[in-house]
Amino acid sequence: MTENQRTLVTGGSGLVGSAIRDVLVEQGVDLSNWLFLSSKDGDLRESKDVDKIFAEFKPTRVIHLAAMVGGLFHNMSNNLDFFRSNITINDNVLRASYETGVKKVVSCLSTCIFPDKISYPISEEMVHLGPPHDSNFGYSYAKRMIDVQNRAICEKYGLKYTSVIPCNVYGPNDNYHLQKSHVIPGLIHKFYLAKQKNEQAVVMGTGSPLRQFIFSKDLAKLFLWVLDNYDEVDPIILSVDEEDEVSIKAVAELIAKNFGIEQNLIFDTKAADGQYKKTATNKKLRGLYPDFQFTPIEVGIKESVDWFVKNFETARK
Repeated sequence: MTENQRTLVTGGSGLVGSAIRDVLVEQGVDLSNWLFLSSKDGDLRESKDVDKIFAEFKPTRVIHLAAMVGGLFHNMSNNLDFFRSNITINDNVLRASYETGVKKVVSCLSTCIFPDKISYPISEEMVHLGPPHDSNFGYSYAKRMIDVQNRAICEKYGLKYTSVIPCNVYGPNDNYHLQKSHVIPGLIHKFYLAKQKNEQAVVMGTGSPLRQFIFSKDLAKLFLWVLDNYDEVDPIILSVDEEDEVSIKAVAELIAKNFGIEQNLIFDTKAADGQYKKTATNKKLRGLYPDFQFTPIEVGIKESVDWFVKNFETARK
């Protein structure tokens, strides 16, 4: 990174944004040329707010993390809201970027954008081969459109804006809302309360679905690598290896073990499981960055649980 580069991070106070900040601090980077946006800095659904932010900070690079997000059940009942909010946020950020001369934008997608009925493992070229799972089609289609818009921007302006597709992310500073969070933070909060009340720790569903989980600090390091080293418009999957895929049941048992409540763990098998698997290959990433070391999930879960217990009063929930 050259001294005159100014990097704006949307969603800068969230899970991945906080991890990027932490990694930069650990690396001794001067943060005076970095702006980590939060919702209090403006509503990215409002073009006037976005234009004001870009005019004042004048970024040359953007890491676009901001999105309306939520877990399975929140998505299932709010597909329209997820679609409209995310389409608007993404269009405002990308439009403001090319209109103000931003040279590089790295946007964050999700493995849920991939078609529901497809062969595994999924890879980058499969994004648009069919409809996503019905449970979160609003969010998924909105995220897919970032890739479409990146290609159109490159065609019209020659700018190589790109996107990354992480597998399920977890770690400190997540959103721990009991109804609107993703699976790991939701279970951490739920199990914390179960321990405090000496009650059963209930997991919705059978626990059989399989997922790949990436620790937020690992994803932060890879985001920074993409920002500096990846020059394609085509997206790149940022995921742990295929053999590191685990069941929701195994994750729940690991979280319960960290709280010491394994004996109180039960599964509500009548609840929906969602998509059974969405195994992604990181072959492209491994080809470009073969030596990257991922944090074992046992280590990441322990650090995540410890952080939540320590920061329970101030954590987003």
